[in-house]
Amino acid sequence: MGKGQRMRMVAVDMDGTLLGADGQVSARNLAALKAAEQAGVEVVVATGRRHSYAMRVLRGLGLREENGLISSNGAVVRTIGARLLERSLLQEKTAKWLVGHMGEFRSSLLITFDRVRLDGEDTRGALVVEEMEELNGSIGRWMAANEPYIERVVPMEDALGREGLIQMMLCGTIERMREAEAKLLLDPKVLGVGLEPLGRHEVRRGEHEVSPGAEAALHRTEYPERDLSIVDILPGGCSKGRALLDLAAERGIGSDEILAIGDNWNDVSMLEAAGSAVLMANAPESLKVAGAGRGWLVGGHHAEDGVAIAVEAALAGDLYPTIVSAL
Repeated sequence: MGKGQRMRMVAVDMDGTLLGADGQVSARNLAALKAAEQAGVEVVVATGRRHSYAMRVLRGLGLREENGLISSNGAVVRTIGARLLERSLLQEKTAKWLVGHMGEFRSSLLITFDRVRLDGEDTRGALVVEEMEELNGSIGRWMAANEPYIERVVPMEDALGREGLIQMMLCGTIERMREAEAKLLLDPKVLGVGLEPLGRHEVRRGEHEVSPGAEAALHRTEYPERDLSIVDILPGGCSKGRALLDLAAERGIGSDEILAIGDNWNDVSMLEAAGSAVLMANAPESLKVAGAGRGWLVGGHHAEDGVAIAVEAALAGDLYPTIVSAL
């Protein structure tokens, strides 16, 4: 944090941020988060992963069970110990319209249901697909890792009446997913999440204008080195930033007391919500340009303990010169 600013909450993305190239939390990153806990700082993990898939990595690390875990890009907030704090559901009629509207992109679609048990694990049917081939081609390793939870339903509309529908996910090449996103955004019921976190049921229509009636919100995550893009479709108004601000308010923490660390477009609302924001060195160049105009720092690489560098500097009380000199 800058001089005179006290960090009371740190919000950290997972993939490309907290996790290294091996998909695990490094010893230094974990030590930094535990040092923050010991200093009285609330540690929040905010991820596009669903709760169960996030806990596959976080379980056993020794982080406090009451720490917040924002999952599915803000649709669900639980504690690491799996206690539900907040959840937003995608309405069945909206989901049916979306599936019917997908057209040629339907084969790239996966649906997520919040079916977390008391032990934090999912059950089969937490993930529903209609076709497997295209998804196996774009996210094959993820599909294999999540095989115990995937159910094939044809047509997938037959699954939409189930309880706990929180998210849809389109996966494919960057160009193809940008086409899918553009198709969805043609309808006013589907709006993109902007650079500022908005109230639940509010999604940005233009630079400053807000539409209160949006039924679905799009969040994009891109990995240029893999030519992979993921477009998450969430209930209107859901974002990491909105969930983070709600959680901070419940804990009596102001936005200027939050440090947020992320690496991708789905982290933008969270970075905007925080008093101090750090982008990872591995973030897309276009996002770094956007962040520079908002005073966000570019920190270390996710494979080189970039989270630890930022958290250690913030705990020392002077994030800006320390993190710059460490790079």
